[in-house]
Amino acid sequence: MSYVSIPWDFAEKFVVDVFCGYGVPVEDAKICADILLESDQRGIESHGLNRLKPMYLDRIKDKIQDPVTNFEIVNEGVTTAVVDGHNGMGMVIGKRSMQIAIDKAKKLGMGMVAVRNSTHYGIAGYYTSMASQAGCIGITGTNARPAIAPTFGVENMLGTNPLTFGIPTDEPFDFSLDCATSIIQRGKIEVWARQGTPAPAGTVIGEDGSSLTDAEGILTALLKGKAALAPLGGIGEELSGHKGFGYATVVEILSAALQNGNFLKQLQGIDADGKKQAVRTGHFFIAINVDAFIPLATFKKIAGDILRSLRNSKKAPGQDRIYTAGEKEYLARLDRKNTGVPVNESVQKELITVRNELGLTQYRFPFE
Repeated sequence: MSYVSIPWDFAEKFVVDVFCGYGVPVEDAKICADILLESDQRGIESHGLNRLKPMYLDRIKDKIQDPVTNFEIVNEGVTTAVVDGHNGMGMVIGKRSMQIAIDKAKKLGMGMVAVRNSTHYGIAGYYTSMASQAGCIGITGTNARPAIAPTFGVENMLGTNPLTFGIPTDEPFDFSLDCATSIIQRGKIEVWARQGTPAPAGTVIGEDGSSLTDAEGILTALLKGKAALAPLGGIGEELSGHKGFGYATVVEILSAALQNGNFLKQLQGIDADGKKQAVRTGHFFIAINVDAFIPLATFKKIAGDILRSLRNSKKAPGQDRIYTAGEKEYLARLDRKNTGVPVNESVQKELITVRNELGLTQYRFPFE
């Protein structure tokens, strides 16, 4: 699939105008564009421009997501808050919630915000980076539409539920761990299907408990609810799939129970008649002020020493480099800084469609 790069400033202005064209207030549109393009800057294309139309615009058009965010704090303590997002823009809800957690942490050492009735909030690492850049340890998680089967089960029950950390260091990049609690995601299976490559055994489980490897068949089975993703570790307990199942469950509980929100099958996005409905996801945001424990500079030095020691440890045969979490994203940012956001053929068509629909004739793409 061929890619064409779009300059960052061009892409940002376009995305802001598109969100505004769909009814998102301009300041909120800027937040959404920033988070969306941050994903592409980090090399995480699955959550960048790739999702502008299907994940956000189509949901607004289908009236299952509100472009105007009614951000309501329904319960608040000195270090805590519960937020109802009222099905608004998840990225706006996420940024405001993490900022509240950071502000509380700066005053009293720690802060936590639990959110209900939200929508997809983009890359979780954006919010933990907010915390680490403010001198805090940041933690966030979100539940999602059912995808993962419990260990020894075959039904998709849990979302891919990322558990994400951001930790400040003395290096040019912070430690940033942002990954799902499933062993793979649907996007990877789609790539394997296009390539005619089988999925690795142990990553997807069928209704009969067998491991599925036919990528095209898996995509069909997932749509019909006849297959489920395995948690981190894979199917069963042999490679510790129960640990991934456990972590996915932790995220599910913290994304629902503290805020009295939706969970598991309630997040399917389809009602009893098979019609689309709001997913109403939940999130949680934690900020821990490092200075409440130890001087920030000391903490950063120790964290940096740990990461450097790991990267300098003995390499496996044939390998010349060890990466720590956040390093590859930092390198991707450096690589893409002057080249722009790479856009594949499928997304190119979507961007043209959206531009023409909104009459944004001032934008002409490099791939036209």
